[in-house]
Amino acid sequence: MKKSVTSFIAVMLIIIFFGVTAVTGVYIPGGWTMPFRNTATSDTSATDTSDTSSTDNSADKADNTADSTDASADTSADSASTDSADTTDSGLKAIIPSVLDTDNGIRLGLDLVGGSRIVYEAEIPDGYDTNNLSDDMNSVQKVIRQRLTDKGFTEATVSLSGENRVTVEIPQITNPEEAVQTLGTTAQLTFLDADGKEWLSGSDIKKASYGYGNPTNGMSDQHYVEVQFTSEGQKKFAEATGAVAARTDGTNILYIMMDNQIISYPSVSEKIDNDSCVITGNFTRDSATELANLINAGQIPFSLKQVELRSVGPQLGADAMSSSLKAGLIGLVLVMLFMIIMYRIPGVVSCFALCFYMVIEALLFSLIRVNLSLPGIAGIILSIGMAVDANVIIFERIKEEMAA
Repeated sequence: MKKSVTSFIAVMLIIIFFGVTAVTGVYIPGGWTMPFRNTATSDTSATDTSDTSSTDNSADKADNTADSTDASADTSADSASTDSADTTDSGLKAIIPSVLDTDNGIRLGLDLVGGSRIVYEAEIPDGYDTNNLSDDMNSVQKVIRQRLTDKGFTEATVSLSGENRVTVEIPQITNPEEAVQTLGTTAQLTFLDADGKEWLSGSDIKKASYGYGNPTNGMSDQHYVEVQFTSEGQKKFAEATGAVAARTDGTNILYIMMDNQIISYPSVSEKIDNDSCVITGNFTRDSATELANLINAGQIPFSLKQVELRSVGPQLGADAMSSSLKAGLIGLVLVMLFMIIMYRIPGVVSCFALCFYMVIEALLFSLIRVNLSLPGIAGIILSIGMAVDANVIIFERIKEEMAA
């Protein structure tokens, strides 16, 4: 009996601890932090530099390359990085975000907080092969989604509408012009050396594709990206690789840039005078496929124009969210009352288990930064009843055995 009481008290303390943690969160000054978009800085100047800063000296040289390519973009990125560093270094870091913290934890979807909606339409040039339209539009969708993810808008949605339109919805940006600046223009692909000289552009690329095998006669098979050039692109690539391979300062790298951001920086050891080349590295299947898609997106033979730009208010708003949360609380209470009335002591035990389930669910949602929408809230409410279904089956079986 004593052990049972001790176990019960221990479980209750754990539930209370996790419940308080879910509401208050755990924040410490300095130290490790969950990645999140800094709301203290302007969304228009938020520029992702993680790809370049996390690499070695080659990536640092690529930063200088990007600086010489677009000085104004560099100034904006530097100011954004400074503001972000000041805010995150001087403030608290979220180890476990609170469920009420929409910046570091659970995010609210477009139907709850509103945002901006942009519709782009492809301008099809004369002579374009419409058989490639579907693949090209998929590439456009992927590069826009990647750009939003890089800027921290993982809750944004990018969807294709019809044959030649793509719709972008970005929550929490209520100024449409600000959303356009955040999204930027269509992808521009360039091949640069360490001095910032542009050797090739996206128009010199015929196609990029994912492959798996042994393209370099190495020790084992690997994932790689094969890039095919146009006839003019082949000449430019031969000149570029010849010049880069001949460098004596140790910067024998050809930087592949998408919108002035590095997407790959392969080393060049010799002149390559072929109509294709192979990019190898520590690729996975997904990363190699993603790189191929980005390269293809940089040579899409048409431009995009804005056909719709507007601010989207919350479809149901904060009042609906409040009502949904109240409905969830009422549902939780009703389920607990049903279990207690029907099964008494076992029902009380199942109520504690249900509370623990809800607390753990809330903590996980905060940690993985779930994008919460009204359908998501409805799913959570539904899960309250489903969480005790196993208890109902077990308790009914126990009643049958006791009656027998």
